[in-house]
Parts: sequence; structure tokens; C-alpha cells
Amino acid sequence: MKLGLVWGYWPAQPPKNMVELTREAEAVGFDSVWTAESWGSDAFTPLTWIAAHTEKIRLGTGVAQLSARTPVATAMAAMTLDHLSNGRMILGLGVSGPQVVEGWYGRPSNKPLARTREYVDIIRKALLREGPLTNDGEFYPMPYTGEGSSGLGKPLKIMTHPLRSEIPIFLGAEGPKNVTQTAEIADGWLPLYYSPFRQEVYAEQLASAKPGFEISSLVTFNVTDDVATGLWPVKATLGFYIGGMGAKGQNYHTKLMARMGFEEEAYKIQDLFFAGKRDEAIAAVPDDFADEISLVGPAARIKERLEVWRSSPVTSLMIAPRGPEALRLAADLVLG
Repeated sequence: MKLGLVWGYWPAQPPKNMVELTREAEAVGFDSVWTAESWGSDAFTPLTWIAAHTEKIRLGTGVAQLSARTPVATAMAAMTLDHLSNGRMILGLGVSGPQVVEGWYGRPSNKPLARTREYVDIIRKALLREGPLTNDGEFYPMPYTGEGSSGLGKPLKIMTHPLRSEIPIFLGAEGPKNVTQTAEIADGWLPLYYSPFRQEVYAEQLASAKPGFEISSLVTFNVTDDVATGLWPVKATLGFYIGGMGAKGQNYHTKLMARMGFEEEAYKIQDLFFAGKRDEAIAAVPDDFADEISLVGPAARIKERLEVWRSSPVTSLMIAPRGPEALRLAADLVLG
């Protein structure tokens, strides 16, 4: 079991200790560090800053959003950072939801699976550099010959030779078809929440994963004597994602919780959130569910529950300790 340090995307202001804590994570054995984006900070710039101050920790976007860039722009950014970091880049990608895709990026959000497959295929072709790049797919035609075209576009080959022609690509995915496709076309999977106590939920979808396929699962890691209080931030996050991230009938997080055996609770949370009762929505998140996808409690309890995670397909726990002591304690428990 490996450890990843999660920075995510910035809230109102950037974190103050990003470099210092990442360097400490590298020193105590963390395998990777991850940045993200939503509609604020981007995923690549902070990762480049971290790369300049570290030596061996792998650098992942968890996730860079497809609609933010064309596939070749993403390939260029990943290739550039891979060179600057001496081959430490992991390209994590995700489609996001319609509110962000259409509301912030001003792009269509239809056919996310087909769009993802084409996007990944173009990146792989660009990095292989086997010839001028063309694509006759539905979403990213190259050269572009549609409305407004000058007709002067020509196939090009990426000018800079990639350090690695096969930069690892991880995908954020939740729905059954999306996870199945991820196991087929990607090098790794970034589940938003995963329960090692319910491995059957994804067993069929992951069956076709190739050898070396990685699963880096986001986990709240909190050493505390008060389990109930320690689970409250987990419930708050779940309440927001399950209740408010998406519209009714179009929220992947709500559907996933339902598939994991908490259907009644999932839709109750969503109803409460849309009714403006956010505190009640958070309180309605079952402690059992929050506990299954987290590692919260006294050190001895966490150590015991880690054995369930070790028996699962998960290869790395992505955690967000915000101080050196918490970081070192996590390393002792997981890696020691």
C-alpha cells in the first residue's frame, strides 16, 4: 500500500505550506502528490511549482478536467511537466459534471464516455510521435474542417520529443460503464470514494484491468479518540457531493451511494440539500457509510481497518494531512 498527498484545488487562497509539507511527505516515503482544478486554481501550475522543489515524488493531476483544454494542449502540458520533473508525471483526467462543463467551460457535456475515450486516444497518439497527428472522431477532429474553418489546417507532429512516450493516464470515474472503460483504456483509476468492505460493487468493472493497473483512492485519514467527531468532515463532504454536486437524476455521487447499498439514504440527503436543509443533509449521511470509506479513529483502530484496505484492489491511499505530525503519523501507520 502506497501513500499519496492530496492538495486538491485551492479555496479562496492558496495553501501556505504546500512546498514544505510536500517535501516532508517525500522524505517520509509518500509515493505521489496530487493537485486538482474546478473553477479556480488550475491543476498543472501548482504541480510544476512542487516539481521544482522535490526530487522523486510522483506528480499527479487528480484531476485535470477534459473541458478545460483540448487533448493536444493537455498532452503538451503533461509532456512539458514530465520533462521538467525527470519523468514523474501522472496525468489524471476527469469529465466533471454538466454544471461545470457547460456553466464554467462553456462546452457540451453530452456523451462523456465516448468523449473521454477519444480524448485519451489523441493524447496517446500525440505522445507516441509516430507521425503527423490526425483524428476523425466526433469531438476533436484534426485537422478541423467544420464551420469557420479556413481549410488551411494541416496535420502536425509534436515538436518536442517526449521524455516518455507513455505517460501514465489515470481517470476519475464513478458510473459502472465509466469504470469499465477506465480499466480498459487507462493505467489507473481515481475513485472519489471507495469502500473496501464492498469490493463487489466494482469487481466486475475492474476485471479487465491490465497488470500494473493502479487504484488511488481518496481517503480521509484522521487519528483521533473521538470517531464520531472525526467522521463529521467526511459526512460534510459527502452531504455536499451527494446532495448538491449535480441536478436530481444527474448526480453520479448520489447514484454511486445508492449502488453501494444506501439508496434510501442517498436520495434523502439529496432531497434535504435541495430543500435548503444542508445541516440536516449532512446529519443524514450514515456514520457507517462515512466510516467505510475513511480511516478515522485511534491509531490501533486505523491499523486494524487498514488490513481490509490491503485486501482490496486499492494500491494507494490519497490523504490530505495538513501538518508534519499528521503526515508522519500516517506514514508510520501505513508504510511502517
